[in-house]
Amino acid sequence: MLEQEIYALDDPEALRGLIRDHGWATLVTVSAEGEPVVTHLPVIPDPETPGPAVVGHLARTDPAARGLGERPVVLVVQGPHGYVSPTFYEAGLYVPTWNHVTLHLHGTPDLLGPGETYEVLSATVDHFESARPEPFRMADVEGYARRIAPGTTGFRLVPSRVVGKAKLSQDKPAEIVERVIHALDTDDVHRNPALADAMRAVTSAP
Repeated sequence: MLEQEIYALDDPEALRGLIRDHGWATLVTVSAEGEPVVTHLPVIPDPETPGPAVVGHLARTDPAARGLGERPVVLVVQGPHGYVSPTFYEAGLYVPTWNHVTLHLHGTPDLLGPGETYEVLSATVDHFESARPEPFRMADVEGYARRIAPGTTGFRLVPSRVVGKAKLSQDKPAEIVERVIHALDTDDVHRNPALADAMRAVTSAP
């Protein structure tokens, strides 16, 4: 990912919040033969480590599980993103762009044993069920859950390198940013309230 200081997102709590709110991640690994392997999996903030550390799990039969923990990986967390039409600017000579909030976590994961993996599975369920009025819990089907849990591989990734980027029109004048936010809130075709909210948070535009 292209790193540009104007778009750098490096506040540990903001990065942790991004993981908390956007837990469907992309894991990029390399096989023993040197081939790239990409998989998708849920992650949550690591309850034992502050900042942008994660715990997650994947199926033992997933190709990405082979050799996991032996080589560095990249975990990609994608936050709000979307197309920005130059018609939103209502001024000047502009071309389209794509605004986004993205996080790359580099490092070598630690594999977890059966007990810790089950804790991750349970914590993951609790995380994604937390907003429901009557959340499902692993304890509701504990016997079944413990029978199938060995089919998963749990891991912890405390990153050795973190690259966060919030490209949210910070290079534009304040009045242009306000117009983009308004368009993302109201446009019939490219309405994107989540991206508008991210722009408000970063730029402090009304």
